[in-house]
Amino acid sequence: MSRKQPYASSDAHAKAARAKGYPARSVFKLEEIDRRVRLLRPGARVLDLGAAPGSWSLFASQRVGVAGRVLAIDLKPISQVFPGNVVVAEGDALTLETAALSSFAPYDVVLSDMAPNTSGSKVSDQARSFELVMRALEIAAALGRKGSHFVGKLFMSSDFQAARTTLTSLYARSQVIRPDSVRSNSSEVFLVGLDKRSDGTHANPARKADEGGKP
Repeated sequence: MSRKQPYASSDAHAKAARAKGYPARSVFKLEEIDRRVRLLRPGARVLDLGAAPGSWSLFASQRVGVAGRVLAIDLKPISQVFPGNVVVAEGDALTLETAALSSFAPYDVVLSDMAPNTSGSKVSDQARSFELVMRALEIAAALGRKGSHFVGKLFMSSDFQAARTTLTSLYARSQVIRPDSVRSNSSEVFLVGLDKRSDGTHANPARKADEGGKP
């Protein structure tokens, strides 16, 4: 009698991602979110936090097109080859100054697939995940334009409501989405914020100059 293979469907997702030219199965999570809420549009400026190995940045670059821009940030080196509308930077989003993330600000979309290195302690991993998504929301608050959108990964825990409250304070509409491609034994969900209520407090002066000083 054969044993059930809990990651069989996950492996299928990974193979399907590679067949489409993406380095990881996580692309299907963003693809579903984008399909459900119309997140990415041609010409958009996107900040991708926790971008390695590059599936989200590659998908975003294809959706925003040649007129759009994607800044991909991760602690780890990213070997994925991107089109010319993607800039890759290595760094820790938790410790980088917000201004260092503002190359294409104000952003139309801030993405965060950041997740902690699992420690074996569920409580510790959940606490670290909460810290990461709250930092992503802080960055989005500072660098997202009015009307921009946000997606951030969170491991479900008792901190969920605090993160949801922050999300709803920043965005006119919010959703919690668990894509079909998330593994069945994972506690991750994605906080989605749509139509940011106000402009961020940081902007890129160079971008404003390029746009003729428009706000």
